[in-house]
Amino acid sequence: MNPKNEVERIKQVYRGYREEGRQSLWRLENPGNAMIYRERQQTLHALLDEAGFLPLAHCKVLEIGCGSGGVLATLLEWGAQPENLYGVDLLLDRIDEARTRYPGMHFECANAERLPYEDQTFDLVLFFTVFSSILDQSMRQNVARESLRVLKKTGAILWYDFRYNNPANPNVRGMTKAEIRRLFPNAQMTLRTITLLPPLARRLGKATPWLYPVLSKVSFLRSHYAGLIYKNASI
Repeated sequence: MNPKNEVERIKQVYRGYREEGRQSLWRLENPGNAMIYRERQQTLHALLDEAGFLPLAHCKVLEIGCGSGGVLATLLEWGAQPENLYGVDLLLDRIDEARTRYPGMHFECANAERLPYEDQTFDLVLFFTVFSSILDQSMRQNVARESLRVLKKTGAILWYDFRYNNPANPNVRGMTKAEIRRLFPNAQMTLRTITLLPPLARRLGKATPWLYPVLSKVSFLRSHYAGLIYKNASI
């Protein structure tokens, strides 16, 4: 697939998601979604804390595929400073929304294959369900290479993405551990499986507080990897 065509495909897919109201599937009013979010935040906080990144007061952070900035904004709770938070996205309307919602942060409409930043600028680069939306292998490799270029030698990628294909959505492809290692072959990684399969989690209703923890102990029901990928493998 031509990378240029892949960029246009991704833009079209995400415009379609917005028109269909797909984002509403993730509303936190649903107890399952709320539990997914809480578990994700707890896991990522623990990973960053164990790696010595917290508090984030002096960390410069870039999120690739930042959407309207909601994920970046959660880092403020962990000590990040707005002026140190940067986001890029392919869709200008999402960037415009992010700039309106979070005027103290920095947002650019850009293709992550060519990031508008100098080498070794960031302490952390965030990828949240980004690579699973890129079906073209050459584009995946380009984005991975660029993310390492702008990452400081002591920096790390904060990762959260599907590990399974979604049979109901041909526009995503699961990121297995082997695929992640192909993209970052020289990196040291800390990857954990989390997140009860969302279609299942959303159906738990009032039983969510006790049933979610029980079901999520079953390894094949955990649908995502969360982790840190270090630029310097000696860390």
